[in-house]
Amino acid sequence: MTVAHSTPLRIAAAQSTSIAGDAMGNARMHLGFIHRAADRGVQLLVFPELSLTGYEPALHARGVVEPGHPALVLLGQAAADAGMSVVVGAPALPCQPGALPAIGAWLLSPDGSATLYRKRYLHPGEDTFASAGDADASVHEIAGEPVALAVCADATRPAHAKAAHGAGAHLYATGALISARGIDEESAQLQGYATTHGFAVLLANHAGSSGGYVSAGRSAVWQPGGACVVVAEGAGDCLVLAQRDAAGGWTGEVIRWDGCA
Repeated sequence: MTVAHSTPLRIAAAQSTSIAGDAMGNARMHLGFIHRAADRGVQLLVFPELSLTGYEPALHARGVVEPGHPALVLLGQAAADAGMSVVVGAPALPCQPGALPAIGAWLLSPDGSATLYRKRYLHPGEDTFASAGDADASVHEIAGEPVALAVCADATRPAHAKAAHGAGAHLYATGALISARGIDEESAQLQGYATTHGFAVLLANHAGSSGGYVSAGRSAVWQPGGACVVVAEGAGDCLVLAQRDAAGGWTGEVIRWDGCA
């Protein structure tokens, strides 16, 4: 069943390019997206999987971002200044001491708090450099909406979206690295979640190559019921913006600027 809403909402996917292993350089790139999103009144901005370090298995263990890391401090302040919730990706401390670092998504909130979600499901081979999280659903109140966080392979598991729905999510937001080979199937699956569970779905994909993988781009938002609101045509840096108006109608646009690929 589709959930009815009467309050405006502006969300965006940051389809961005990451520099391998350079958390501070990437944080400065994130700032550019945050500032442009703030100019558009965005309330929630989601970056791709491991956006602060790139998807770099060989560098994963050395790139762990803990609370107080300068990149988190910088971006947390930017989120607070903009009155925006921002989700950024980075290697994270594992659930269990001694385990491999997790694949994390940090939710930076307007009140200055930083909350970590660890990727629940791993792709084949990721267990050689990362450990899985233990939360079946991670739902947070953002701009008055219950929002579920997901990271890449999470969104390929119907059980993850079902758990998010069961936890009351109105929006399912995932940061990912999806290649041209997988984008059609995974986009269809995400659209299916919007249809089956009646929530909106946001995909933030990498803008280009990372860790030897070539991203397809095509970040997108689907409204409850499954209709596509907006989708990037392909790869390259851009802001993929979707807006729900007071009547519950959805519109979207893809925003590029000088310097984007």
